[in-house]
Amino acid sequence: MTLGLINANPVVHAKKERIARSEEFHGDDAVDPLEIYDFVRDIRDPEHPYSLEQLSVLSEESITVDEKLGRILITFTPTIQHCSMATVIGLCLRVKLKHFFPPHYKSLQVDIKVSPGSHANEESVNKQLNDKERVAAALENPNLRQLVDECLDSSEF
Repeated sequence: MTLGLINANPVVHAKKERIARSEEFHGDDAVDPLEIYDFVRDIRDPEHPYSLEQLSVLSEESITVDEKLGRILITFTPTIQHCSMATVIGLCLRVKLKHFFPPHYKSLQVDIKVSPGSHANEESVNKQLNDKERVAAALENPNLRQLVDECLDSSEF
């Protein structure tokens, strides 16, 4: 995809066995962090032919739910501190999660952040990923949208 990979040799981990779950979100149940993880773990990394799970960018522990506050927090860890694709990864997560929740769950606040200390521009990346206007503007860029769609389309490999 890119000519000069920033992290040419990432560490690749085995995929965990998938827990048998129904494909649909159960609106009457509590929001389950593992169900969310199962839904997003196969997103392909923008630079490599591996999933976010295989590169340990995401883990089961990186998704927390606070039902009292109606908040979901997803943290991800880029493979290197200067990862130029961190915002693309966050956009992929946000776009995929849009399809996870039924319309009446849209009031949930979903925060997507890089893990503390895992990125050189952590504050800037987090601000971009959680600003609705910036996210909307980014997704209007046809090249960026195509890259996001490619990462999501190939997420069941």
